Amino acid sequence: MKASLGMLYFLVFVMTACSNTDQSHPSTTELSPSPSTIHSPTLPPVRTSPTLSPSPSPSPVSTSSAQPKVSQPIFEGTRPDHVVIVIEENHSYETLIGNRSAPYINALAKQGAFFTHSYAVAHPSQPNYFVLFSGSNQGVTDDSCGHVFKTANLASELVQAGYSFAGYSEDLPGIGSTSCTNHQYGRKHSPWVSFSNVAKESNLPFTQFPPDFSKLPTVSFVIPNLDNDMHDGTILSADEWLKTQIGPYVNWAQSHNSLLILTWDEDDTSKDNHIPTIFVGSMVKPVRYDQHITHLNVLRTIEDLYHLPYLGATKDASAIQGIWKAQS
Repeated sequence: MKASLGMLYFLVFVMTACSNTDQSHPSTTELSPSPSTIHSPTLPPVRTSPTLSPSPSPSPVSTSSAQPKVSQPIFEGTRPDHVVIVIEENHSYETLIGNRSAPYINALAKQGAFFTHSYAVAHPSQPNYFVLFSGSNQGVTDDSCGHVFKTANLASELVQAGYSFAGYSEDLPGIGSTSCTNHQYGRKHSPWVSFSNVAKESNLPFTQFPPDFSKLPTVSFVIPNLDNDMHDGTILSADEWLKTQIGPYVNWAQSHNSLLILTWDEDDTSKDNHIPTIFVGSMVKPVRYDQHITHLNVLRTIEDLYHLPYLGATKDASAIQGIWKAQS
């Protein structure tokens, strides 16, 4: 009996010791490693024009690098009755956007397609005008006067396709004039004058800009004089000139099938050559467009709108897409 009781006490002691040991060293659970950080994929770098495929923000539209020889489907049903291109001078995007001396320009930026990464292609002025008009600087790298070219250009291609063209230059001394200067007029800003295959009757003083906007040609350029294009005059005076002289057309264009393109030749001196460009018209959505464009993309867009052959380097450029309202 004593032996049995002793054995019982021994077993109780052992069990108690084991229980105390388990409580002093609780079991642990190994945590799985935290998930690895998710990295957003790196987007390929945007190619500079002319091989760029621009797309609007915030919903980029990718395009094939192969360039079609006819208008892209995005332009089906989109063909303005009139395009008016106004070119200002020698001021950068950073100088103008948000500047209180340019209230009308900044208002236009909110009304239409506003291109925040638009760039000129050269310094000084004249090569940019030739590029926008013909897809090439025609070998000109300065502001010299007296050039005569026979190559295809926007005016000649429009007329050949059955459309019309005119260039309206403030202070031009007379219809068809080939003068290099007159008062505040400078031929270096009126590129069509240097092409022998553009009718002299298309080279007009700004006083000929029709008050009845329905009588505008298919495509026209408007060139303010050196005081009113910011070249010699102030930002404020140029802004007021735009509002007074072009504002009535802009208001009309937004309720008719017409398009204003407002751009700058260059930013004057910087390597970047960053300039504002704005499209306003009844067929344009008000959108900030953040892809890289140049004068070549603007010209290519006009070519595609009217199914024109591609001039010079525009064959390697892309038309501007994503800014157009759906056509019924």
